[in-house]
Amino acid sequence: MTSLIGAYPEGSWRDRRLPVHDRVEALLAVMTLEEKVDQLGSAWRDRADGSAPVHEVFTASATDGVDGVVRGGIGHLTRVFGTAPVTVVQSMERLRALQERVVAGSRFRIPAIVHEECLTGFATYGATVYPTPLAWAATFDVDLVREMAAAIGRDLRSVGVHQGLAPVLDVVRDYRSGRVEETLGEDPYLVGQLGAAYVRGLEGAGVIATLKHFAGCSASRHRVPVGIEPCELADVVVPPFETALREGGARSVVNSHTDVHGASVAANGRLLRDVLRGQWGFTGTVVADHRGIPFLAFMHRVIADEDHAGAVALRAGIDVELPDACCYGGLLVEHVRAGTVDESLVDEAARRVLRQKVELGLLDGAPPVPAAVDEVDLDSADNRWLARTVAERSVVLLANDRAALPLNLPRLSRIAVLGPCADDPLTLLGCHSFPHHLPRRHPGRGAGLPIATIRQQVRAEFPQSTIHYARGVEVSGGDSSGIADAVRIATLADVALLFVGDRAGLFGSGTSGEGCDAPDLRLPGSQGRLVDAVLATGTPTVLVVVSGRPYALGDHVDRAAAVVQAFFPGVEGASAVVGVLSGRLNPSGRLPVQVPRLPSASSTYLRPDALPAPLYPFGHGLSYTTVRYETLATADDETPTTGSIDVEVVVRNTGHRPVDEVVQLYASDPVATVARPPVRLVGFARVALEPGRTRLVAFTVPAAAFSFTGVDGRRVVEPGRITLSTGPSAGELSLSTEIWLTGEPAHPGHDRRLTTHYVVNDLDH
Repeated sequence: MTSLIGAYPEGSWRDRRLPVHDRVEALLAVMTLEEKVDQLGSAWRDRADGSAPVHEVFTASATDGVDGVVRGGIGHLTRVFGTAPVTVVQSMERLRALQERVVAGSRFRIPAIVHEECLTGFATYGATVYPTPLAWAATFDVDLVREMAAAIGRDLRSVGVHQGLAPVLDVVRDYRSGRVEETLGEDPYLVGQLGAAYVRGLEGAGVIATLKHFAGCSASRHRVPVGIEPCELADVVVPPFETALREGGARSVVNSHTDVHGASVAANGRLLRDVLRGQWGFTGTVVADHRGIPFLAFMHRVIADEDHAGAVALRAGIDVELPDACCYGGLLVEHVRAGTVDESLVDEAARRVLRQKVELGLLDGAPPVPAAVDEVDLDSADNRWLARTVAERSVVLLANDRAALPLNLPRLSRIAVLGPCADDPLTLLGCHSFPHHLPRRHPGRGAGLPIATIRQQVRAEFPQSTIHYARGVEVSGGDSSGIADAVRIATLADVALLFVGDRAGLFGSGTSGEGCDAPDLRLPGSQGRLVDAVLATGTPTVLVVVSGRPYALGDHVDRAAAVVQAFFPGVEGASAVVGVLSGRLNPSGRLPVQVPRLPSASSTYLRPDALPAPLYPFGHGLSYTTVRYETLATADDETPTTGSIDVEVVVRNTGHRPVDEVVQLYASDPVATVARPPVRLVGFARVALEPGRTRLVAFTVPAAAFSFTGVDGRRVVEPGRITLSTGPSAGELSLSTEIWLTGEPAHPGHDRRLTTHYVVNDLDH
């Protein structure tokens, strides 16, 4: 490599007038090998989640023992706010002390990038916990997800955090996976659109968004090797990442812990270099999922020991080791000195890290931690409004065959509130929320912020009614001794509200969440017995599932008066759920995953199996009004394989209540050279409809939306017939039309159009 020493004036890397590239090169040219390697590591002061073998980097004090770790500086600081239940003031003081040591340890006084988890909001004590990503997906609301992410990003930056480890863009392939709750559903188009929206919000607030987990994590259960066809990887698993990078502008990617086609992703240069950087032109950082590099030795066993893991990972394309520098650091320096790793690979990775530090303003000499501590409110009224709005738009009314909802109760009615999710605030929160993240090390500290339970909200919503409560059973476990009490209360009630589902956790501590896979899709523990017993009383029963995954409800729903699904709706979730029951809210959520009929059914709508059809299909959701799909029309009957097609859908609210209708556009390819899904989503629009109003949704669908990976491994748009359909769900497509793709087969590349754009017009004027 040609030396750049002397090419720039001394200290010019601090000159904000210079282009970013020049500032980075000026600094890189004067750094030693050790200093460059230090930028590729991270430090975790006090690992406390019990998620991996403990490798303590910092001692118990915020400053003692830091000097040795950050002697030449450090690239990242890991979860300074998310490790212990302390106030935001205490966390900022701790971060300030750590950054001072990092700067003092660096010859060039370079601060660290601070990263935190933010999958359900800023994962720190006392911060707003938003609904889980599967609930965002149920909103089908791109603008709302972007607005929520922007609020999360502003909170992160207000306390000196630069990078958020979100969103998760894994496409659900097996409902039994504990990480279903972290995803944006089972359709790659939906995942890509909402994921890109989250990225735009976070990046717009000045925070680096980090896409997880590239690639294949959700195609297996927890850390299990992925058995997946190359076409499925290319057409289902990978596209959301491409969308979020190209259209969202994400600046970082996390590797998956899985093996794909036998190759561990952290050692897979084909994915990390050839696809991510070569084909897509990604210039940001690839950061290791926690312990992903040492896992190459003691989990994947593709190398003999951890001493060589860093060399393998760097060659594959991992720029930064998280959460600490076990395998980079001194071990990586030794490999370079021994000639087993080319120093140009270190330069390449350090260049990317330093570029982000320049972009973040960390090389400008300003204090890296904001001074205005008293002005920080991580659970503000605006946050609560957003959390409530997302929750309200995510609740899905699955069934209402007996018109039991909204509840129209007499003044002196008796309501039975039953089930393990009725009076436990933690059953409203996803696994990566702070209250669930650290229960083992800090028991009894509470959630750190007020969270109303569903039981409390029922009392507030129905003040004239008499409320009786029984838990019945716990979320998990086999004890069913409380069922008799629940049955007694249900028998005496005018209506029973039965709340069942999950309690999230980590690595076996919950029924949903990372490391909490399910053997099948029955309700956990004895909850199925509780449901059967309450339904057998004959009291009109509304079954409400509050969960992180869909559960098989085929044995229960025929006897329920109504069925509601809420995917972990966050700190304002009780208000949202009960608001739908009372009718204060008109439900508008749609299923981002199917609800299976049988416990053994785990295939998504894109790969149907021989089992019975799902109980409720992808995209399904009812409301308290009626919407008629009146027309579906295309501007032309044909378009070239390189063109696009204009599609118009007219919908009318024929009921008496305002509603947000999610207009869904699907495509099917009746004859193709490889097997294609029966239908797949190619466009959607959330449309507000007042009673009696009619609106037209004009979609522009690129022909590339009909592309797929052919038998030769190339993406292709084949000429031929395409069926376009619309309706309220993938299982109820009331209108359809056909178009023809003409010309020669087209082979769209990484620059193809990824989004179906739409415009909504009011036809009543």
